[in-house]
Amino acid sequence: MMNFFNKYFYWLSILIFVLLGACSTKTDTQSQDLSYAIEPIDFDFEKIQERGYLTAVVDNSATSYFIYKGQPMGYEYEMLNWLAHDLDVELKIIKDNSISSALEKVNRGEADIAAFNLTVTKERKQFVDFTDPLYFVRQVLVQRKPENWRQMKLHEIENELIRDPIQLSGKEVHVRKSSSFSMRLANLSDEIGGDIVIIEDSSSLEVESLIRMVAEGEIEYTVADEDVAMLNATYYPDIDVKTPISFSQKIAWALRPNADSLENRINYWLEQRQKETDYYVIYNKYFKNLKRSASRSYSEYSSVQGGKLSPFDDIIKATADSIGWDWKLLAAQVYQESKFDPNVKSWAGAIGLMQMMEPTAHEFGATNLYDPEQSLAAGGKFIQWLQRNFKKYVADSVERQKFVLAAYNVGIGHMEDAIKLTKKYGGDPSVWEDNVEKYLLLKSQKKYYNDPVVKYGYCRGQEPVNYVKEILERYQQYELLMNSENDLTKPDDNTLI
Repeated sequence: MMNFFNKYFYWLSILIFVLLGACSTKTDTQSQDLSYAIEPIDFDFEKIQERGYLTAVVDNSATSYFIYKGQPMGYEYEMLNWLAHDLDVELKIIKDNSISSALEKVNRGEADIAAFNLTVTKERKQFVDFTDPLYFVRQVLVQRKPENWRQMKLHEIENELIRDPIQLSGKEVHVRKSSSFSMRLANLSDEIGGDIVIIEDSSSLEVESLIRMVAEGEIEYTVADEDVAMLNATYYPDIDVKTPISFSQKIAWALRPNADSLENRINYWLEQRQKETDYYVIYNKYFKNLKRSASRSYSEYSSVQGGKLSPFDDIIKATADSIGWDWKLLAAQVYQESKFDPNVKSWAGAIGLMQMMEPTAHEFGATNLYDPEQSLAAGGKFIQWLQRNFKKYVADSVERQKFVLAAYNVGIGHMEDAIKLTKKYGGDPSVWEDNVEKYLLLKSQKKYYNDPVVKYGYCRGQEPVNYVKEILERYQQYELLMNSENDLTKPDDNTLI
């Protein structure tokens, strides 16, 4: 905790910062959002380690975190997963498209890291700390090329574009509220001796959205980090991103200013990993292989632009509606089974989107499991059958879905054995975590699979336990990033909410 002397100067610095921002008359910017200018919670790495997971706040963008064809991706996401693995903790992801709100979450303890493609600035460093840089990047102007640029000569195009920042005097430039771009443009106004009209749009508006607005002619100019701008220019050929408005700047993760142990561990980790090829493989995947990166980010099956998970979303939604599940939960299961490939056949003979064996599928009306509609229809009926059977054991609908998922993977017999073992050894047979899950795992041990209450013998329980865990984690990711229109929670006993 800060002592009285430190607190006095802490809040005095906030007051001075706000007054300086309010005195600026060079732009049309709103007051700087300082919601994160609060005393940080005392929660360093030792407490994170004891808790067992690291929480990172990210945004849904082509470089931070997005879903592509059902798979979570993104530079920040991959780096954070790598970090959490090496720190031997789980990774928990939360989403917030507002930079100031994300930094506030860090200081309040709702998150431990803000991973936002964040530029390190003096203003931000008053209230949060930053890791060592992940990489360096310039800020560039995003502008639209002339309408007929394809018919023009290069020098004619250049004459139509802003190449000297002094030409921005009097121009309106739209930027994300509370972003480093706004701060940079305000400083640039001073440097060029002319007022740039800075329009601060919503703090939750993603940089990609502003770039799209430039490409579509809704606004004239915005500013972006060069790597993000170049990625978008691959998708929007009508924009130009070649005019820098800053020197190279540090991109880093933000942490609580009193989380010294966490900061030291991350910095040491970065120092070691940046010596390795794998670090540059991840960086190049998103920032160097631009055509491939753009094809992922701006696909109709990307959460950044498209909002679809698979070509089978409509069938999945109809099936989910028939069984009373959120369609994104069923989609998470379909991805787990087949990665949305209707033609896949497992080594054991399971076929199609729902990976059903033919005898079981025939019982539920399917004659051709390579047909997505038949596969999903049969899978849905099988799930309904499992739900009816587990209703006598599990009254809670959310818990029941976990039992159903496990039984879909391992069979209802092994699940009934695990329920009996749980009851016999004093657990709660209606609860999955640390109860039925525990005894399903123990069915791989002789003492338990030879127990008199067990009918179906040995079970490699780790597989169904991981199956349930991975589906639920993926479902949470889909919930976090996928558009939710037309997905009102059904008033059904089996809906997961």
